[in-house]
Amino acid sequence: MREKNKVKSEKVTYSKETYLFWYESMLLMRKFEEKAGQLYGQQKIKGFCHLYIGQEACAAGSASALRKTDKYITAYRDHALPLALGTSANAIMAELFGKQTGCSKGKGGSMHIFDKEVNFVGGHGIVGGQVPLGAGLAFAEKYLGTDNLCIAYMGDGAVRQGALHEAFNMAMLWKLPVIFVVENNGYAMGTSVQRTSNVTELYKLGLSYDMPSEPVNGMKVEDIHEAVSRAAERARRGDGPTFLEFRTYRYKGHSMSDPQKYRTKEELEQYKEQDPIEDVRNTILTQNLATEDELNAIDEKVKEVVAESVRFAEESPYPPADEVYKDIYVEDNYPFIVE
Repeated sequence: MREKNKVKSEKVTYSKETYLFWYESMLLMRKFEEKAGQLYGQQKIKGFCHLYIGQEACAAGSASALRKTDKYITAYRDHALPLALGTSANAIMAELFGKQTGCSKGKGGSMHIFDKEVNFVGGHGIVGGQVPLGAGLAFAEKYLGTDNLCIAYMGDGAVRQGALHEAFNMAMLWKLPVIFVVENNGYAMGTSVQRTSNVTELYKLGLSYDMPSEPVNGMKVEDIHEAVSRAAERARRGDGPTFLEFRTYRYKGHSMSDPQKYRTKEELEQYKEQDPIEDVRNTILTQNLATEDELNAIDEKVKEVVAESVRFAEESPYPPADEVYKDIYVEDNYPFIVE
């Protein structure tokens, strides 16, 4: 097993409500993604599909640490984060089916999930393209004088993009309220970090810009919550960005077409022993925060939510043909546009 998950943080005790939020949120992500994978195999979901199974603590711990008014932006492994923020499973599943009731009207699909209501500014298909966009969202918050921030996620492959370094430089220069996060699951598609970068401890990339940067155990939701909370406090008091390396792991391939021949079954099983959902479930039970029956009730609730999302998606209509011409240009005239 790689050494990367030997990252510790000071033990903090959280409330029953927080632990139950983490458990239900992560379980919903897991079961939703498992169902999405199954439906993809049945060709009910088409196109690209990148599953988040194993990485659930990254989304749940971030959501519990931030405010509902903060902005979120990520790459194309983007089903789980809006679930953590409160987007309905129905709207996301319908989007995966390409249906009109989807959160992007069925025109975005798996890689382009958006939900303005929860400030989720997308899933983006261009590797690293969301990083400068995240800096731009943070610039807007600073310009408007709010104390909101933007958290911008990327995969470990994206740190090799030049746009990341330009965004880091500008964010530090202007002290933008942004949290940059690399969800380092060890592989950029099928290529390990060790084969693509001389810097394998990715958080160190932020240090060249004097940006506060740290590694975080991405399999522990408590550690994620604490690291994001520290970064958020820094951003809100005007001290600028933070770069966090969430050292996580995906149990499935990069996408549904990935045969996963680049890693061993033993490596996968070693990471499953650190499963973030089982870890939280065990904590809840050992600290007597809830009973087995209460957790089983959550399990049944999540199962029904996922089943309902499939029913909703299958019964929803496809977009009408004229939708292809809509949502291309902004129709409103802005005051700064000179005729």
